[in-house]
Amino acid sequence: MGIGGHFWELLKPYARHEGFDFLRNKRVAVDLSYWIVQHETAIKAHTRDPHLRLTFFRTINLFSKFGAFPVFVLDGTPSPLKSQARIQRFFRASGIDLSSLPVAEGGISVQRNQAFKKCVQECVELLELLGMPVLKAKGEAEALCAQLNREGHVDACITADSDAFLFGAKCVIKRLHPNSKEPFECYHMVDIEAGLGLQRKRLIAISLLVGNDHDMNGVRGIGVDTALRFVKTFSEDEILNRLREIGRGDKIVIPGYLNSEGDSVHSLEEAYHKPKLLHCSLCGHPGSRKAHLKSACQYCSSVTGEGCLKKPQGFKCHCSACNLEQKAKEQQKKENWQLKICKKIALEPNFPNLEIVEMYLRDKNGIDDNHQIVWANPKTEMLIDYLAYSQHWEPSYIRQRMLPFLSTIFLREMASDPKTELLFGQYAFHSIHRMKVRYGHQLYVVKWRKAARTVADAVYTTAEEPNAQQELGEANDSIDLLDEVDVPQIHIDDGCWYLLTDEDMELVRNAFPEKVDQFLKEQELREMKSKRKKPKSESTPGVQLSITEFYRSSKVVCGKKPRENADEGSENKSGSSDRERKGKSPNFSKSARRRLLFG
Repeated sequence: MGIGGHFWELLKPYARHEGFDFLRNKRVAVDLSYWIVQHETAIKAHTRDPHLRLTFFRTINLFSKFGAFPVFVLDGTPSPLKSQARIQRFFRASGIDLSSLPVAEGGISVQRNQAFKKCVQECVELLELLGMPVLKAKGEAEALCAQLNREGHVDACITADSDAFLFGAKCVIKRLHPNSKEPFECYHMVDIEAGLGLQRKRLIAISLLVGNDHDMNGVRGIGVDTALRFVKTFSEDEILNRLREIGRGDKIVIPGYLNSEGDSVHSLEEAYHKPKLLHCSLCGHPGSRKAHLKSACQYCSSVTGEGCLKKPQGFKCHCSACNLEQKAKEQQKKENWQLKICKKIALEPNFPNLEIVEMYLRDKNGIDDNHQIVWANPKTEMLIDYLAYSQHWEPSYIRQRMLPFLSTIFLREMASDPKTELLFGQYAFHSIHRMKVRYGHQLYVVKWRKAARTVADAVYTTAEEPNAQQELGEANDSIDLLDEVDVPQIHIDDGCWYLLTDEDMELVRNAFPEKVDQFLKEQELREMKSKRKKPKSESTPGVQLSITEFYRSSKVVCGKKPRENADEGSENKSGSSDRERKGKSPNFSKSARRRLLFG
């Protein structure tokens, strides 16, 4: 939740939509509870143990597809105020009378239910097998995420809790938009400060006025827009002290107003209570109508040179006396509005709650300055056993889904210290198959060749696992890019079986520069050959093509397929065709092919 009163709608105009490579080689803190809760309801009826499935695929995609280094943060012991607010939220959602609401007294904290704690513990075991760092906060997970971001340990936080800004976060990723060239919806503190004039203490003041995770009520009758306007009347350094004074009833009038023209509050009050200057009923300028009938006033004569003119409808005089009176009225209106807000604040008992303020301003929320965040290599075999037991997945299915994760680790290790030659101890880097563009981002499709067979020659047909996208529900719009599964494709060339994975171009170049240069040269040769084969009419400048040549059809001509024609024309004397020489793809099931490659 975070700050109440639709606070995210206030920040919406200042969101940045970052591109596909925004998190490439960056560290990001992830609120694990937010991940577990976010989409569990959406896919609960479609899959077994959705928290494990989501954590597994999201971690793999965040690490391999977006190239980030995730740090997972757990909630610690909630404060008694947070426990009380959590109970109150449950009572409201259930329609129960709040008068029977129990009170968490004596510093007692109410923990989450045992089922949720079990889900968190299982996800932690999974993440540790994947080699991901897991940290536990003293209190709120978003507080530790914000500390990591503020101290430079991570570059961004993934959470939908706006409290992260109150704890000092600099960059918050609220959500990812699926199928977009700019998937990340980010909120930077510098943009909020420049657009709304809000810094950390002013944000804390707004949360006290409209409600937060530790006090859902706030001040009655004050919404986000009113709170924003009110806190901006004070500076960043004095806002919290002024709220404390107003809450005690010491000062309920905003002192010291000085406008841009140097008119003090004293002069404006005199202008407001001073008798109004006589104005002409004909032209509306200062002076009496009788005097203006004899000779035109200075305002009218300067325009026409004749007598005074009749004032138009909606006329307003802008003489110095009228301007001063108008400013005095505006100041009086402003003071009345501020007085009204101050009275509302003064009626709230124990406002502001200093315990909440101190909690938001606390610098340390779980780790010290010397703590090292380390990413370890995954324990692959233990991870396969864990998922096979908990999710009832076949080992070949798990290995297939893990391959993009392992290939990313392999390429990074090859770029820094090229010692290992095989991916996962089984696959060797063969070549770059082609280039592709996904959501406006260019990638290399890499071919991996299996170095040695690890399964018997016999192939057994088994039942297929549910398709990942079907498990998630195709019609569910809430599923984002982190839930899409990159499945390695099987490619057969000259009777050899290869695996194809999508890899970052820079990562491949750093790991295998010779292979990249070879691919680029081959691509350049292919382009040169294709240019030579173009008809003369297409390459000759100044020749206008016919409409049929310009819009050349890509459909295959009816009759025999080109492949069949090629096979018939290339048959040798022994009767073996080109297709037979290259080898036909065995008619194995999807599960059987996976067993051959990932067994």
